[in-house]
Amino acid sequence: MTRFIFITGGVVSSLGKGLASAALGALLQARGFKVRLRKLDPYLNVDPGTMSPYQHGEVYVTDDGGETDLDLGHYERFTGVASRKSDNITTGRIYSNVIARERRGDYLGATVQVIPHVTDAIKEFIRSDLTDEDFCLCEIGGTVGDIESLPFLEAIRQMANELGRSQVMFVHLTLVPYIPSAGELKTKPTQHSVKELLSVGIQPDMLMCRCDREIPESERRKIALFCNVPTDAVIPALDVDSIYQVPISYHQQGMDDVVCRHFGVDAPPPDLKRWSTIAERIRQPEGEVTIAVVGKYISLLDSYKSLAEALYHGGIANNVRVRLNWIDSQIFEREDVVSHLEPCHGILVPGGFGERGSEGKVEAVRFARERRVPYFGICFGMQMAVIEVARHLAGMTEASSTEFGPCEMPVVGLMTEWTRGNSVEKRDHGGDLGGSMRLGAYECLLKPGSRVREIYGADRISERHRHRYEVNLDYRADLEKTGLSFSGLSPDGILPEIVELPDHPWFVGVQFHPELKSKPFDPHPLFTSFIAAAVRQSRLV
Repeated sequence: MTRFIFITGGVVSSLGKGLASAALGALLQARGFKVRLRKLDPYLNVDPGTMSPYQHGEVYVTDDGGETDLDLGHYERFTGVASRKSDNITTGRIYSNVIARERRGDYLGATVQVIPHVTDAIKEFIRSDLTDEDFCLCEIGGTVGDIESLPFLEAIRQMANELGRSQVMFVHLTLVPYIPSAGELKTKPTQHSVKELLSVGIQPDMLMCRCDREIPESERRKIALFCNVPTDAVIPALDVDSIYQVPISYHQQGMDDVVCRHFGVDAPPPDLKRWSTIAERIRQPEGEVTIAVVGKYISLLDSYKSLAEALYHGGIANNVRVRLNWIDSQIFEREDVVSHLEPCHGILVPGGFGERGSEGKVEAVRFARERRVPYFGICFGMQMAVIEVARHLAGMTEASSTEFGPCEMPVVGLMTEWTRGNSVEKRDHGGDLGGSMRLGAYECLLKPGSRVREIYGADRISERHRHRYEVNLDYRADLEKTGLSFSGLSPDGILPEIVELPDHPWFVGVQFHPELKSKPFDPHPLFTSFIAAAVRQSRLV
């Protein structure tokens, strides 16, 4: 039967529960166990799809079209286990399901309450869609003490009662701050956080203590005494120089040994060879390249979490350090691009929504094309590349996207617009916005002899999408006259997936999000090739 590990957080948010969960999953996997990781989010949104990147960071998309929390990206990158829609649930989705059942009369006239109906729905989600997994790790979002997380805490408390403590483990992540004026570490926040958890009936079995320095044995014994856990179950979660060092660090602290002892399972020591190799490559690269990321949400870099990691993975594959120069695209609408982009060895324009900053992105594309600097356009970045080529090479000065409003030459638009005279789609005020994009994995056929065909080493690929607008194939002939090649199309030949400039050192735009499938031990081929091109560019500068 599947064993459940519940990871909670206390004291403050952003301590790294997602990374801790991912690292523990990687350690158990390295011991030969089959793992599954899930995230339970307490907010009332049905999913993060309609949330601002400034509020929540990146929306991670699964193969089956789920818009999920960015922590699922950590889970996939660390374990290689593909996440599904069923691996992320929110209070909003739970309540939607419960209310829908009540409307149908499924509760047979009962008074619907948080306990047992909402908590039963949470437990049903936790247990669903599992097959032969040895461990299911469930991260509880938010911080212990938040009102909105109480139903989730009650649900996992009930699960421990129902399944028995031999099949359930509670891991609590806290903060042990260092107070410079006192010159000492303080354990009181951890004590109070555990007390808060005990107030809802949960006794943690292991404590992970975030700290920026070593925790003395005396302080670990003090935490263990006051929080009622064994001393060796107080695991220092120290800062490390790379997130890919975390599994190694946690193993050195005995984290996976404590888990195996709790469940009474015997397993060989974890094989962490690949993690050591990755950590060594990050620590001692053979060179360095600088990549300009021209985006519009750079004030919160979690908006581009998977993208940044995929670029680092490309660096690992080429054994170079990748330095990211985050540039707000709006500055190119006021200033010249040269001073900002000239020192860079590659330019990447990521996904985005809306008109703000779009002209700056077009200018970044133009600089990359004219100066022959490696260019990588992702989703919106591909669309801006097509608009730039249309304006400056095809003579279509009015080329634009209908996402920004009606235009004379809609080289980018909604699919439905192409069959309706390019009129702007009118959305009803009562219509849903969430979940209405092209989401999840779709196949793409690659053009023989193209750069991307060579990069992938395959004729057919599958990549994840999240967008509403497409490049309009009605303009294909005019665009191809400029040298732009449509090197990837949907299997039915209707939707452009990839464009490239064959006579450019490296110029590729993709409609999908390849960063979502990149892993440190399996870097995405597009990012590997892009960073390799940046390395060649660095030798020319």
